[in-house]
Amino acid sequence: MAVPGQGAGAARRRGRLPLLLLGLTAFLPALVYSLKVSPLIEKINDHKDFKKLLRTRNNVLVLYSKSAAAAESSLRLLSSVAQEVKGRGTISWIDCGDSESRKLCKKMKVDPNSKEKGVELLHYKDGAFHTEYNRAVTLKSMVAFLKDPEGAPLWEEDPEAKDVVHVDSEKELRRLLKKEDKPLLMMFYAPWCGVCKRMMPSYQQAATELKGKYVLAGMNVYAAEFERIKEEYNVRGYPTICYFEKGKFLFHFENYGATAADIAEWLKNPQAPQPQAPETPWADEENVVYHLTDEDFDKFIKDHSSVLVMFHAPWCGHCKKMKPEYEKAAEFLHVANDSPGVLAAVDATVNKALAERYHISGFPTLKYFKDGEEKYTLPHLRTKKKIIDWLLNPEAPPPPEPAWEEKQTSVIHLAGEDFRESLKKKKHTLVMFYAPWCPHCKNAIPHFTTAAEVFKEDRKIAYAAVDCAKEQNHDLCKQEGVDGYPTFNYYNYGKFVEKYTGERGESGFTTFMRTLRERDHERVGKKKDEL
Repeated sequence: MAVPGQGAGAARRRGRLPLLLLGLTAFLPALVYSLKVSPLIEKINDHKDFKKLLRTRNNVLVLYSKSAAAAESSLRLLSSVAQEVKGRGTISWIDCGDSESRKLCKKMKVDPNSKEKGVELLHYKDGAFHTEYNRAVTLKSMVAFLKDPEGAPLWEEDPEAKDVVHVDSEKELRRLLKKEDKPLLMMFYAPWCGVCKRMMPSYQQAATELKGKYVLAGMNVYAAEFERIKEEYNVRGYPTICYFEKGKFLFHFENYGATAADIAEWLKNPQAPQPQAPETPWADEENVVYHLTDEDFDKFIKDHSSVLVMFHAPWCGHCKKMKPEYEKAAEFLHVANDSPGVLAAVDATVNKALAERYHISGFPTLKYFKDGEEKYTLPHLRTKKKIIDWLLNPEAPPPPEPAWEEKQTSVIHLAGEDFRESLKKKKHTLVMFYAPWCPHCKNAIPHFTTAAEVFKEDRKIAYAAVDCAKEQNHDLCKQEGVDGYPTFNYYNYGKFVEKYTGERGESGFTTFMRTLRERDHERVGKKKDEL
């Protein structure tokens, strides 16, 4: 029986309904996947577009997938990653299941079908393939990788460190201290710190062995955002290890060569570090080295025709290492017939007039005096044999290597009086605050210099350096927040923006600047588009 209003036209509409639903079903997956892709992720399906991407971006992580469905969970994570590395890295997606993109995948010799999850992550650096991404597939690890593609993995990526509680923010630290009832040991560290790296295996082993009784945690506090924490817990170097009970800080743990057993033993009866007995001054020890002062130096030099003088400091590790060799050489000369000279020493931290007169800026410094006059500075004499051999045949040493600021490089060397005015002339300046005697500075200088050469033609970029050992720069270095060497600060037209905490190699320094310039070019491009 016919129902009113449902004639032939209604039947036709009913016939079209399944077709409409079928079309919607086919359309929905594409809609869903397009919604999940962040606008910051660049979807590529053409080889020319991909080549252009690699030519214009120097830090690109590409997700290759066998289908859109296989890429879904990765795209969700990568959307967050793209937001975190915006302006510093680029995320791209190539769907090898798409008919247009299949040729591109074949050309790039990538087959995500061979992978268990149907996806593959490859990194491209400076226009060329760099490496397969094989670190932890987490937001934190992927962001860290894109910020420093050649840097070491994060501590928490080490499977052996699974029982260390890894803290990322001040908020997390406060929450941990508030809720944790068990005694807690916290290592504040910097990712580049050699002592930290050497201690980590013992620390993480102790975390596993003491699990359930104690909590061992770690926090990278090198970035400028953690200045308040460093001030609160007196972090003056790395690592700094603090012991807490019920959220209250009690002691520092200072045995940085500790084994897991040492840590466990200390935690049984935690105590404040015992004050170290003051070291006996070298001048008060039994030895045949002549120890000179501001008062008797000139007379001694006049009375002895051939004198080698070691200017030293009590805290100087290189001085302590050299001291036994110097004493052995002094003993040999003391008993030798026709001795070619005598050995003397000056504590430059006490006898400041002498240190100033002879321009002592590093330790140890050896100077040779002949017939009452200074003749040579001898940086190469470090062993008993070399000292004696040289005194038997004194001759001019090879010319000293020129100071960094005396070399012809693209690094601008600044001093207190011209610092701010010079920085105002450049849009992007990375400044290295250093001391000539600092080993970490010496390691960084060649890389920093090479990075400056890379950008020497760019008038908006500068790499600059300040020698904090010079008295004229002391106030400047203090004012700019320098509490260790080297310190790297980034300035925009003379205004401090942030501390640079990335890798201290050429790649790290150049990537940092290149990212800033890419950001500049993107802004210019957007303005042109708007016009």
